[in-house]
Amino acid sequence: MLSLAQRIQAFDRLGRFLAQYKEERADEDLQKLNQYFLKEYRICIKDAELFNHWFSEDNLHFALQSWSEALQREQLEAWTIDYEMDFFEHDRGPKTVAIIMAGNIPLVGSHDLLSVLIAGHKALVKPSSDDAKLIPFICQMLIAIEKEFASLIELADGQVKNFDAVIATGSNNSSRYFESYFGKYPHIIRKNRSSVAVLSGEESKAELERFGKDIFRYFGLGCRNVSKVYLPQDFEIQNLFEAFYKYSYVGDNNKYGNNYDYNRAIYLMEQHEFLENGFFIIKESEKLHAPVSVLHYERYDKLEEVQKELESQASEIQCLVSEIDAFESSVAFGESQKPKLWDYADNVDTLAFLRSL
Repeated sequence: MLSLAQRIQAFDRLGRFLAQYKEERADEDLQKLNQYFLKEYRICIKDAELFNHWFSEDNLHFALQSWSEALQREQLEAWTIDYEMDFFEHDRGPKTVAIIMAGNIPLVGSHDLLSVLIAGHKALVKPSSDDAKLIPFICQMLIAIEKEFASLIELADGQVKNFDAVIATGSNNSSRYFESYFGKYPHIIRKNRSSVAVLSGEESKAELERFGKDIFRYFGLGCRNVSKVYLPQDFEIQNLFEAFYKYSYVGDNNKYGNNYDYNRAIYLMEQHEFLENGFFIIKESEKLHAPVSVLHYERYDKLEEVQKELESQASEIQCLVSEIDAFESSVAFGESQKPKLWDYADNVDTLAFLRSL
């Protein structure tokens, strides 16, 4: 059985390989891998973009760079250090964990794959049809880096079967199916979540521009994308439009543009009040989740009111973006799509779940 140190070493090497999405690194440890796989890696990135038009080159490169940073040895060690070592060095035999992956953003299922393998279990991987290029390639690379992973990674062909536990990610609708089908097994089943932001009204244009990354990265498709913002009563919404103009390029994506045109048409026909600037819509609403190209907003008088509202909706919120001191667990502007390995989806500790097996 691989030791934790060997698993960390393998993932660290994978991270360094992934960082070469544009340029080859002068890294002797990667020479053989590059000889066999670097060209295929670049082709895979292009194929992913052609296969799924939501996966733009910019977003693919961002995801790959983010993962290359997350898989650094220091990050992996910091993530695992708080768990007892016998958890990783157990000799009771690995369990087979089925991983039903989402495909809303590139490599979104990678954390579950990493968690299962770092915990010493076997991963039965069912990639999303929307991310059917990169995930299988990552599995291939892990086996090339560490041959013992060959017995611990399996891509599900058709129906998922012969497993001991399940980690499944999907929509609120698919979660009902997951509960019915997988409910008798130890499981983590994730539903839709949204992220929110709270502004003080004193943010500079530069800060609001950084905030735009939390909205427009991945075209707003991730659960860590902000879909609703709380604003002071006297906040000038025009400030958001001015700061967000630098992200107008999202409208060049046909899928995003079609969503913008559709939502704008629906709001016009139904006579909703909204503001828009040719690629983006801001609409007042109490709802947390907003469709692609739309940001909901709600005014507030006192921060205490916002805190109570967010507490009451905690089970539907993935993360909070704010630089107001009152929100201690908030994420800084522009950082929502850069989670640490220990920033678990739905705040469910995946490693603790795997230990319970």
